[in-house]
Amino acid sequence: MFTARCILGTSAKYLTSLPAPRQQIKLQNRMSTLLRPVAAVCQVTATPDKKANFSACKQLVEEAKGRGASMVFLPEAFDYIGSSREETLSLSESLTGDTISQYSQLARKLEVWLSLGGFHERGHNWESDRRIYNSHIIINDKGEIVSVYRKSHLFDVELPEKGVSLKESAFTIPGPSLVSPVQTPIGKVGLGICYDLRFPDLSLALQRQGADILTYPSAFTVATGAAHWEVLLRARAIETQCFVLAAAQVGRHHEKRSSYGHALAVDPWGEVLGDCGGEKPGMVLVEIDLEKVSSTRKNMPVQQHRRNTDFYQSLEKS
Repeated sequence: MFTARCILGTSAKYLTSLPAPRQQIKLQNRMSTLLRPVAAVCQVTATPDKKANFSACKQLVEEAKGRGASMVFLPEAFDYIGSSREETLSLSESLTGDTISQYSQLARKLEVWLSLGGFHERGHNWESDRRIYNSHIIINDKGEIVSVYRKSHLFDVELPEKGVSLKESAFTIPGPSLVSPVQTPIGKVGLGICYDLRFPDLSLALQRQGADILTYPSAFTVATGAAHWEVLLRARAIETQCFVLAAAQVGRHHEKRSSYGHALAVDPWGEVLGDCGGEKPGMVLVEIDLEKVSSTRKNMPVQQHRRNTDFYQSLEKS
């Protein structure tokens, strides 16, 4: 079972010691007692093979549903990771293409919500400019697309000493705006993607619009992941007092690219609830206790203590 490969937090750790049927019973019993929804935060190793990628993700979604998850989070580039710019563009689709249709059918069949964390969506002027969006799609349990966020901060980074050289803007269009947090069975979910994690203004804007949960599906490089991944996710959780769920790519995708992994779930106090590790696909199952959001914000009312915008801009005006 994939889940046993992950390092699970307090709310999910007990599941690994039981056979799958008993795990499901225990999880269902706990849910009926505590009325806390369960989220599955997944980790995959995408390749250029879209059919194989869907099969692997489908297996994770089915397992997550079987273990009581009401919402499943898949990482950036869940559909594929191309080995060249040309391959990346040629494999892209529209929102009405086969890939999203397959996931819509899966969500409807299993009656589960899906966060598809970074879909290669052909741009509105695809025929003339051959550029794409990096799109985070939320599908409800009826198979309907309820929100699409297009990544607004593009990863154009040269780190020669780390062996990192990526220029996402060469073929990707930056998204035009943020989208409002989405009401889901686990709470109000604010949408980001990967490099957006480095911009706290985005997370604070989503929190001000009512987000209980922030999600950063990612494909972090090994070098930047080892240095910054966990500390950034915990920082976003602490400053917004939100849960943070970050599905991840892991391992070698092809000869040119590998990802850091460590799909992570963090609570509003900054405690890591689950970590998938850096080697293999899998998932962490976490209960989302929204009372934890409320109590954290009540006991340390950071947002109430925040000064107005003019205060923080006062140095710029002097």
